Amino acid sequence: MTEIDIGINKANREKIAEGLTKLLADSYTLYLQTHNFHWNVTGPQFRELHLMFEEHYTELATAVDDIAERIRTLDFPAPGTYKEFVRLSSIEEVDGVPEASDMVRILTKSHEQVVKTAREVLALAQDADDESSAALVGDRMSIHEKTAWMLRAMSK
Repeated sequence: MTEIDIGINKANREKIAEGLTKLLADSYTLYLQTHNFHWNVTGPQFRELHLMFEEHYTELATAVDDIAERIRTLDFPAPGTYKEFVRLSSIEEVDGVPEASDMVRILTKSHEQVVKTAREVLALAQDADDESSAALVGDRMSIHEKTAWMLRAMSK
């Protein structure tokens, strides 16, 4: 098998991959959180939130695959266990089943955390002239910023 030669040195690929693993962990944790809330939401906004959460976790399912595949493209292993995700994620787990309004608040905070994690990875990718990772991360940031805005708008 030949060595990877995509114009990014191993040290930079490793830094970017490490950042992407944190983004993957945050994204997967948010996916699980959103899916949990989809299953368990109740109250007057049930239908609207149930459907919105389904849209969000469906989008996140594709996102985690894209992020993991980028890590593999950089020639590093992608984390894939709950144990690794818990260790790597900066999103806090939620105990029990919160009220619908708390679900919206929690998801807003979680989406904003994903943006912060993505911002760190974006800087690494830009410093290494890794346009592919930068584009992926920039797209993720945009989606999470918009989702957080929409969630904030619901709670006003």
